[in-house]
Amino acid sequence: MTDFTMSRRDLMRFAAAGAVMLGASACGAGEEKASGGPTKITVWSWTTAAEALRGVVPDFERDNPGIKVDVQDVGNPAIWDKITVGMAAGGKGLADVLHIGVDYLPGYMEKFPGGLANLSKLGADKHKDAFSKGLWPTVTGKDGGAYAMPWEVNPLGLFYRDDYFDKAGVDPESIATWADLIEAGKKIKASTGVFLTGLNKPGTSPDMDLFQNLMQLQGAFYFNMEGKVTLGSPQAVQAMTIIKQLNDAGLLADTAGEGTWKRMMGEGKFAIAPFPAWAAEYLASKFPDQKSKWRVMVPPAVTAGGSRSAIVNSTFLSVAGSSKNQAAAWKFVEYALTKPDAMNKMFKAGGVFPALTAAHSAPTYTEGWPFYGDQPVLKTFVDVLNQGADATNFTGDYAKALKIASDAQTKVLIKGGDPAAVLKEAAGLLAQQTGRQQA
Repeated sequence: MTDFTMSRRDLMRFAAAGAVMLGASACGAGEEKASGGPTKITVWSWTTAAEALRGVVPDFERDNPGIKVDVQDVGNPAIWDKITVGMAAGGKGLADVLHIGVDYLPGYMEKFPGGLANLSKLGADKHKDAFSKGLWPTVTGKDGGAYAMPWEVNPLGLFYRDDYFDKAGVDPESIATWADLIEAGKKIKASTGVFLTGLNKPGTSPDMDLFQNLMQLQGAFYFNMEGKVTLGSPQAVQAMTIIKQLNDAGLLADTAGEGTWKRMMGEGKFAIAPFPAWAAEYLASKFPDQKSKWRVMVPPAVTAGGSRSAIVNSTFLSVAGSSKNQAAAWKFVEYALTKPDAMNKMFKAGGVFPALTAAHSAPTYTEGWPFYGDQPVLKTFVDVLNQGADATNFTGDYAKALKIASDAQTKVLIKGGDPAAVLKEAAGLLAQQTGRQQA
């Protein structure tokens, strides 16, 4: 996360006046204008996701001849500036449909009441059970209404070098916990000389994915679902302890410096890559010379018998509260996100792993991938989702939590700090900076 991202969140924090104005301006905004021509709606997204949405438009317009859809690739991170500024201005200039990431959605719902339309009033609740478990709580406001619909879900997997495991005599089936993985990592390093994985130890840029993943496997995060600070929780301490154990055992490479991780990955220096579903295509396209060497498994549990399922992140489609065409916008959102054929068409076009459970029954999810030795890698991620994962509450203070947690991780890895003591201090600081209570 960059300072630029943090400035966007600061803008949200200081825009309370805009939120009040928005709440007033959004009232009655859902009425569509009467005109002689078709209703026109605008959709904001970015890069391949925008292209994927465009692929749905012809079928939607054929089935809804009175509506025309304009999908605009706003870019990422530019889209967050545009949405935040638009909301702070009472919804002025916003598109009808907004593509929003899980790290921004709770903040928009908290900081800008009325900024997003209540989709429950348009019929969204009938689809509540159609999506992967753990997503619906994220879209639900304090009033019980749904303010977005799940689109992309990224379940966590553990990519691993099959050749390294084989050379070290490690059976992937024997890896049930992270403790098992650490012991396996020692054998792998002894026989191959490679690290288990790597991260930015000095925190020159926040590198907290592993810490977050280890918390999410335990159903925890920086905040609980009530928004209270849980950075000092037993689950957070356990996550940081595992990272310290990896480091103390010499299994954690330092990837500080631009391009270091990618270079080391290309050189075959890592035995595992704890990544979500989107990485399946990424690894295959970026490291083609490592074809047939990688496999993927369900991630290990943090504790014996614990959950092996986590949703790392997700994205959603919302309707702007200031939209004059909410009914038409909702029709497009519903069409795109609740039809398996439409979802899989977008998945094929843009690599956006569907949150819609029914989409996973397509043959695509059981097909073998040559890069992974013909393993049906997508089935592994479906299996992770089928186990059920807990919701993650990023809140509107995620950027603050990320920076404070990153500093804490650096204290543990570089200065030898005790995870429990360091995180207790970090949790107090996060509570102080955000005004939130500690759980």
